Amino acid sequence: MNSFIRYLATSLPQKLTVGLCLLPVLLGGCTQSDSNNPANSHNDLPNVVTTSTILTDLAETVGGDDIQLSGILEPGTDPHIYEPVPQDSIAFEQADLILYNGYNLEPNLIKLINAAGINARKVAVAETVSPLQVKSEEGENLEPDPHIWGSAKNAIVMVETIRDELVELSPEDREAFVENTDELVTELERLHNWIQQQIATIPEENRQLITTHDAFEYYANAYGLEVTGTLIGISTEEQPSAKTVQQLVEAVKRTDAPAIFAETTINPQLIQTVATEAGVKLAEPALYSDSIGPQGSSADSYIKMMVQNTKTITENLGGEYESFR
Repeated sequence: MNSFIRYLATSLPQKLTVGLCLLPVLLGGCTQSDSNNPANSHNDLPNVVTTSTILTDLAETVGGDDIQLSGILEPGTDPHIYEPVPQDSIAFEQADLILYNGYNLEPNLIKLINAAGINARKVAVAETVSPLQVKSEEGENLEPDPHIWGSAKNAIVMVETIRDELVELSPEDREAFVENTDELVTELERLHNWIQQQIATIPEENRQLITTHDAFEYYANAYGLEVTGTLIGISTEEQPSAKTVQQLVEAVKRTDAPAIFAETTINPQLIQTVATEAGVKLAEPALYSDSIGPQGSSADSYIKMMVQNTKTITENLGGEYESFR
């Protein structure tokens, strides 16, 4: 808990609501219930905490019933701008293993993970993949693109990293972790091939993505598309100016794109403005970029998210979509 106090003092604005919540935590009397709280789970299992919903889904599949898993972010939450709450510090301090994306996807959580008092093994799962380099917000330097899961091949590397970390954490469950991973990798290989087949049906001149933020470079590179424009860069912390909006409008007109795409974790108002002014269709439904969908939705797992995005992209760019079986 001391680590969270130091984090609040140095990294987050002073907020009355946080202070009110922190007081009962310090006194040991916070009564907020949470099914993901490790304190409410089985103490005899390895305690694993994940940050993004994508990592939570992959770790749940690999770990199965042999780990105690807690995910910090809820579906639909934007990891770029998420601000930690006291419960997150408790989860990290009680963890045996913390799996986070890295490459600065979840900057505020990474600061908390690296704070003094967090003694769990910390693994930046995405950083096991060599990243694409993109321009920083200032446009002066290059920085790693954190959205590596856009390629199912990269997701396989992430899954194998999770497997290895879980085996090290709980060697007696190695057989189960390996079996779960093998099944998931087989499915991810099928997914990769299927996406390639769907995108190949899009007319070549239409194989371009214009989205709210720059989260689909890995997807585009893996499956034969080109990202020809975005409203903002790789982080949703950026705020596009009126000039940026107008520049994207002109870019859309030049490329003659059949559709542009909103994203589920970002307010669609500005990208809708671009679509209206450029006279182009705003695709429906919105793409899932930094989070899977809520439970029960058509994108409530990593694989289903990728299938849903591919369906949306293929149909709106003039391709022919076939179901993923």
